[in-house]
Amino acid sequence: MYLSVQLSYYPLADDFKPVVKEVVKRLEATGLEVHPNRMSTQVFGEFDAVMAALSEVMKWSFETHGKAVFTANFLEGDRRPR
Repeated sequence: MYLSVQLSYYPLADDFKPVVKEVVKRLEATGLEVHPNRMSTQVFGEFDAVMAALSEVMKWSFETHGKAVFTANFLEGDRRPR
């Protein structure tokens, strides 16, 4: 099953931009299709791969940078921009 996710990440830190960029970089390193923009990051791929990547990146974020807020919208299917 293909999954489309819109993910927003809000690290609770004063210097948040480098942390956000690092999360996007880690998502891109998973091999999934990742489209960052100013407000959110879209992630596309097979359901199990997307969920595993999100779990790994979220855990890394909490362990490395502490408290943060993740918001996500999940849509079954291929909603990649054409």
